[in-house]
This record gives sequence, structure tokens and C-alpha cells, in this order.
Amino acid sequence: MASFTRRQLVHALSGAAALAALPRSGQAADYPSRPIRLVIPYGAGGSGDQIARPWVDRMPSLLGPTFVEYIGGAGGAIGTAAVAREEPDGYSLLLGNGSTQVIIPMTAANPGYSVGDFRAIYRLINSALVFAVNPSVPAANLRELITYAKANPGKLSYGTPGIATGNHLVGESFKQQAGALDIVHVPYRGIAQATNDLVSGQISLVIAVMSVQLQQLAQAGRVRLLAVTTETRLSGAPEIPTAVESGMSGIRYEGWFGLFAPKDTDDAIIDRIAQATRLAMADRALLASYRAQGMEPDNDSSPDKFQRIVEATSASLAPLIKSIGLINL
Repeated sequence: MASFTRRQLVHALSGAAALAALPRSGQAADYPSRPIRLVIPYGAGGSGDQIARPWVDRMPSLLGPTFVEYIGGAGGAIGTAAVAREEPDGYSLLLGNGSTQVIIPMTAANPGYSVGDFRAIYRLINSALVFAVNPSVPAANLRELITYAKANPGKLSYGTPGIATGNHLVGESFKQQAGALDIVHVPYRGIAQATNDLVSGQISLVIAVMSVQLQQLAQAGRVRLLAVTTETRLSGAPEIPTAVESGMSGIRYEGWFGLFAPKDTDDAIIDRIAQATRLAMADRALLASYRAQGMEPDNDSSPDKFQRIVEATSASLAPLIKSIGLINL
């Protein structure tokens, strides 16, 4: 059951009134009249699930029947391109992030879509990436990982959700800043399989979005969490140092995940989805569930605000992408 404070309830009710009052002309006149599909451009079981599921669970009462579809591959490019080709009618949405909406279009030679193929709707969360190693790796922090990697060139490998993802960008930047470390990149269709291979020892390291699963694996002694990529330590995992604290001042990366629609989607539909999402994000249980995973929910987003964030991310990452040679992979 959704749980609201009195202040949140007042905010939610005012939002509901605004939602009901939205103009409903043209293609938005009867929206939604059938189930809405939210594409997660990765395999099942990863951080995309943990972000999307709470939103999807709250949409039937706020917007209409909503379901998830997984279309993984190419670091998220395949699923993202699939949504870009859909009718701009509000029935196919994307759970996008900095990798799919900024890094891949900027670096890949032919990803199947461009930055301008989407409209931003609502940023759901900010997220941290975390360096997680198999316990067999003799490193309790990033400094020790660097020392071990230098002494054992080519022995270590790191997994990510794919080439040209934010995870990959952080991994290559780490290698470069630590002195051209010889650590092999292993791209996956999603982080869930990479995490499984980390636990089994098939790979040495993953660079992944912080999640409850990784925290539980760490508590069970099956992985070791070395550092997060945020400016400050996470409130939900204060025991994990930042990469900056570990001497890697250039490793600062805060990701985000949010909702996107094909570029020609009607303004009224975009606004209706955004208003329904704002209502969902007023639920304190939802906010607590995100924060428990080391994510910071955004309960004050909008299409315009989110679009500005996308543009700012592009401007900030372009110099880093160029410096490590990831253009047109």
C-alpha cells in the first residue's frame, strides 16, 4: 500500500487535480486506452528491474495498465533503438540512462538511433556505480587493486552491461588514470550475468550500478565492494569509500535513469505520464526503497528539467570520452 506523509498527500492530491485537468486533444484524447509497455534495454534481474518495477507497480491506479519488456544487447542500444522506431503514441516508453541517451549515440558508429530520437519525460533516480571484486582478488580498496593489477598484467578482467556504457567509460577511465592498467573488458548483455560470473570467479571485477543485490552479496562475503563513483559516500552504504577518497580524483560519475518516449509523442501524453510519475514519486515507501539501494529518487522532475539534465550530461562527458578514445567504437 502506498504510504504518504500529510505534506506528500497534499502534494499528491494537487498533482492529481492537475493530471485530470490536462488537455486531451488529438492523439491524446483517449490516452491511455490500452496497456503501456516500458522497455528495459537490458536483461532481466539487473538494476533496471529495481528501478522500473516500483514505477510500473504504481501506474495501474495512476495512469493505466503497464508492463515491462526486456530487450537487451549492445549495452542497451538494441532496446533503445527498438523504442525509437515505435509509434509516438505513448504506448512504448524507455527506461533510459546516461549510457543509452548520451554515451552510446556519442561513441558508437551506428547505434540505430540518435540523441534527438527521444523526448525526456521524468528522471526517476540518480545512481552511483560501484567497483565490486571477487573475494579471491587480494584488494580491499582501489589502491590495492591498482597495485595488484600492475603486478599481474592481463590477469584481471572487468564486466559491464556493454561497450560504450557509463560503466565501460568509468572502467577505461580508471585504467588510464591508474597508469594504463592491463585489465580486460568483458561486455555483457546486462549486469545480472556479469554479477553471476563475478560471484563464480569467471571475471575479477564488475563496475555496476549500486544495488541491494550487490550489498547483500557483500554482506554474505561473496563479493567485495571497493569504491563508489559519487562525490560523497552513499547514505545507504556509508562504509564504502568513494573513488576520490581512494586517490582517484578523476573517477566521478553519477548516473541517472528515467523515462523517455519517441520524439514525436504529443505534449499532452508526455505531460500526463510525467504527472502520474510525480504522484508515484510522492510515495514515501517508494522513496525509501530507492534510497535503500544507494539510489537518490527525484521527486521534483519534469520533461523540461530532465531534458536539461540530458544536455548537461552530454556536455560534461564529451571531453572525457574524447580523452580515452571511445569515439565511434
